[in-house]
Amino acid sequence: MAPLLLQLAVLGAALAAAALVLISIVAFITATKMPALHRHEEEKFFLNAKGQKETLPSIWDLPTKQLSVVVPSYNEEKRLPVMMDEALSYLEKRQERDPAFTYEVIVVDDGSKDQTSKVAFKYCQKYGSDKVRVITLVKNRGKGGAIRMGIFSSRGEKILMADADGATKFPDVEKLEKGLNDLQPWPNQMAIACGSRAHLEKESIAQRSYFRTLLMYGFHFLVWFLCVKGIRDTQCGFKLFTREAASQTFSSLHIERWAFDVELLYIAQCFKIPIAEIAVNWTEIEGSKLVPFWSWLQMGKDLLFIRLRYMTGAWRLEQTRKMN
Repeated sequence: MAPLLLQLAVLGAALAAAALVLISIVAFITATKMPALHRHEEEKFFLNAKGQKETLPSIWDLPTKQLSVVVPSYNEEKRLPVMMDEALSYLEKRQERDPAFTYEVIVVDDGSKDQTSKVAFKYCQKYGSDKVRVITLVKNRGKGGAIRMGIFSSRGEKILMADADGATKFPDVEKLEKGLNDLQPWPNQMAIACGSRAHLEKESIAQRSYFRTLLMYGFHFLVWFLCVKGIRDTQCGFKLFTREAASQTFSSLHIERWAFDVELLYIAQCFKIPIAEIAVNWTEIEGSKLVPFWSWLQMGKDLLFIRLRYMTGAWRLEQTRKMN
């Protein structure tokens, strides 16, 4: 009996190794090159409050604002106003308290089929195009791609990515700013502060089905095992970057959809960029575009392929690249 079990164990190990080799080959062969950092002609401009075209700035220009807020938006005409009202109310009050504080909000319409751009442009007309700008992408690039387009058009010393659903309370940006400052001195002026919902995990488990809880734990294990160590919540869409950290990480990003957050933090850790994880207030908002099982399955595949593609050299870390 013992020899048979040993033989089965050896066979199982051999099959697992063969499967890993096969998957690695598939990951290497199917690896796409780093997405070209280019804009369509229509994406090189934004409309000012008067409806006139103006050329977008570049992240490689010197910063002229203290804070840029990048809001990726896909079919968000209904949820976007709630988020924008809260964000701009906070930012305006902060500027009243501190006139030296300057900001901009960049809404990136990721090829929406609804009136997202029109809804966002109303805020441009109300607050002026120096404070609110709308970038309308010609076609859908995915959340990561949309954020990159906004970041590469930003003017801030610090750049915040924030979801259009308003799930995170906007004043919590001050918590991220403190977390970022606590990381000083920043190597090469690079640092990242990630909003985190990990402290809410017990509460969320109580409200989830066993199946979704199992998927969540499985995903967290894969993130830790394959890609990112030390960050409990990689998926919260509330992250603050120094300008240098944003340009470096997003210039090296391959994935533009589901698991882009994980690759982003993987890149940051490879470049030894310090990262702070900061607890934030968060409320689940109806209208999520994630389909629980299939989205998690896709992200699981992406996690495995991130690791294998970097390990096999199919993907390589790049120094900062400029967009054309």
